[in-house]
Amino acid sequence: MMNALCLLAAIAPFPVLTEGRANVDEKAKPFVLECYYKAKWGQADEFLKLYKKNHLPVMEALRDEGRVLKIEVVKARYHGTEEGRWDYRVTLVFRDALVAHDPEHEEAIKRRLYVDQETFRKEEARRFEVLAGHWDVIVDPVD
Repeated sequence: MMNALCLLAAIAPFPVLTEGRANVDEKAKPFVLECYYKAKWGQADEFLKLYKKNHLPVMEALRDEGRVLKIEVVKARYHGTEEGRWDYRVTLVFRDALVAHDPEHEEAIKRRLYVDQETFRKEEARRFEVLAGHWDVIVDPVD
């Protein structure tokens, strides 16, 4: 019985180490996030104005720090069905998954960039009020 426990204790750490290495490798890859924004009819311009004023500078600060490698903002020229309609797509390429999931760092940038936090919070709330939908899609490259 004791030998079986020793063998189990000796083997048990290996899956954790292997899994840990896989996670580290995965986190070292660029992390691509596509953010889709569907504004309420007639409010796409207001959304974009607020996005450029309050959110884009945060992403640009992350880019300046090397945490974000690429920011691309595009708008749809035409729209499809209402269910599939989106007005703006923002593609963010983060250095890795760790920096993509670091809300504390992003919050620190917001506090630094926007001294008037009350106005910032109101404008961010308004940015989301004018939306009819918002979704984020994590994308992976395909060989």
